[in-house]
Amino acid sequence: MTVKRFALRCLAVLFALSLVSGNAASQDWPAKPLKLVVMASPGGLIDVVARTLAVPLSRNIGQPVVVENRPGAGGNIATDFVAKATPDGYTLLITSTNHAINQTLLPNPGFDYEKDLAPVSMVAEANQLLFASPSLPAGNVAELIAYAKRNPGKVSIAHAAIGTPSHVGAELLASLGSIDLVFVGYKSITLAVPDMISGQVQLGIGAVPTVLPMLISGRLKAIAVTASKRSRMLPDTPTVADSGLPGFDVSAWMCILTTGGVPPLVIQRLNREIRGVMALPEVRDYLDKQDTVAVSTTPAELGDYVKAEAVKWARVLKNAKIKPQ
Repeated sequence: MTVKRFALRCLAVLFALSLVSGNAASQDWPAKPLKLVVMASPGGLIDVVARTLAVPLSRNIGQPVVVENRPGAGGNIATDFVAKATPDGYTLLITSTNHAINQTLLPNPGFDYEKDLAPVSMVAEANQLLFASPSLPAGNVAELIAYAKRNPGKVSIAHAAIGTPSHVGAELLASLGSIDLVFVGYKSITLAVPDMISGQVQLGIGAVPTVLPMLISGRLKAIAVTASKRSRMLPDTPTVADSGLPGFDVSAWMCILTTGGVPPLVIQRLNREIRGVMALPEVRDYLDKQDTVAVSTTPAELGDYVKAEAVKWARVLKNAKIKPQ
């Protein structure tokens, strides 16, 4: 036997042994607690979804699911941590729309968005709302666009951090509506509410539950839902797309990823368990009260969706002349 043939046979044996070892490890999974890393601070919607998911998931797999918040860098601090974890399926990331946006906004994060991360399942989708100060003389999208065109550069819109659904939604509104808006950034849209109530800022985009009390009291007014479907909490409020800007669709979706290289059998098990949790009536009912819909997908479906979202938001950011950071 030549040295070359011997080396090739050794490699084949090692590969077969690795497959056997990987399958055995997959069958034993989970043998220890899981870590669910949240890309945002405690108390926000994505944190609520993470903790809502963690309890029944822990019960179903027979291991603790520890929620750990790692906010910052538009979600990429948490993403970096998971991307560089051991690829054994014990470290999960719950992230949001930011993950697709960051691929244009933060193109060199120190990891590969595709190779170093593996899709598991979509878990939820939350409605966003375009709302306004009562002082703004516009009650719907058509009136808003007409007013903004008569007053270029005089209508301001509050948004959360660069790259969030709130921010890119504002950019898309300006682009599709062909209007000149003044962008006012806040760490969170909640911090913009007092300025909107006082009339210092005219418009904002944020999660429906965040501003619902102010809408009920009349201190703010709803203009349109930014997603493709109406909000359960605001059934009489139309979508932006139905109000004159077809193609407008901005929602805050949330998904689970894990480290690239996790064995396929482990990912399949994770997907099956997470989909089972998101189908539980108590989980769906609780999220429904947050104006959030429980969603589940296959890993392949999630991967395709994130890629499509990355292309979509790259186009929006390019049109808005927002440069990578």
